Amino acid sequence: MAEYAHPESLVSTEWVAAHGSEASVRLVEVDVDTSAYEQGHIAGAVGWNWQSQLQQPVRRDLASREEIEQLLGGSGIGNDTTVILYGDNNNWFAAWAFWQLKYYGHKDVRIMNGGRAKWEAEGRPLTTEAPSHAAATYSASEGDQSIRAYRDQVLARVNEGSVALVDVRAPAEYSGELLAPANLPQEGSQRGGHIPGAAIIPWGQAVAEDGSFKSADELRQLYGGNGIDGSRETIAYCRIGERSSHTWFVLTQLLGLENVRNYDGSWTEWGSIVGAPIEK
Repeated sequence: MAEYAHPESLVSTEWVAAHGSEASVRLVEVDVDTSAYEQGHIAGAVGWNWQSQLQQPVRRDLASREEIEQLLGGSGIGNDTTVILYGDNNNWFAAWAFWQLKYYGHKDVRIMNGGRAKWEAEGRPLTTEAPSHAAATYSASEGDQSIRAYRDQVLARVNEGSVALVDVRAPAEYSGELLAPANLPQEGSQRGGHIPGAAIIPWGQAVAEDGSFKSADELRQLYGGNGIDGSRETIAYCRIGERSSHTWFVLTQLLGLENVRNYDGSWTEWGSIVGAPIEK
């Protein structure tokens, strides 16, 4: 993984097997389907519910600074803890948690390459035993607005023609045929299509068959070949922000691009804004 711009942001399943139980390390499984954690997880890992613990569902916003402090402290995580994230859906929600922890200033956070699926495919052990970690005191920073995009910012950049947009959804979502992935309810926005000028680079093109990330050379060819090369401000989006956080991780941590934002409002917001331009 030394070929990546920030190899320190990834760990292998082998690394986790060897170091996951160390006192300075905290494993965290982040899922949308938390029953997976209950059925079996890596020993010592705490489970986070992406929907209820990392968001404010009523406001549709990120968990607040105070809520993050309570979540991390209650998970036995201090400011100096090495946090290792992994989860279901090829680490979609682990990548969201990585982006959110960076937003709130945590220094040492990493993703287990390949996620839960790779760990299971390798026949590594799981447990149903709930971990018991002593609570810690955590102090989060103010949100880092440089890595997050809001609808008015996106609209301004689109009107100026000054941004590189990456739509990481499936082709049928990009074209407007579907409003959500094929296996999910078709709801969440009033219109289908994509933001004008956005390049389509589905998130899945960045990973190998086992769910681990492709090599740096392959990723440079994939994104650079579609005009995403860091020469302009870059904004990634999907439907609700979790797949685009996966792409944000690739662009910033693996390729080292700067000035990259995740638009977590994504298509559920953009597709319902009155007067916002779309293409089909």
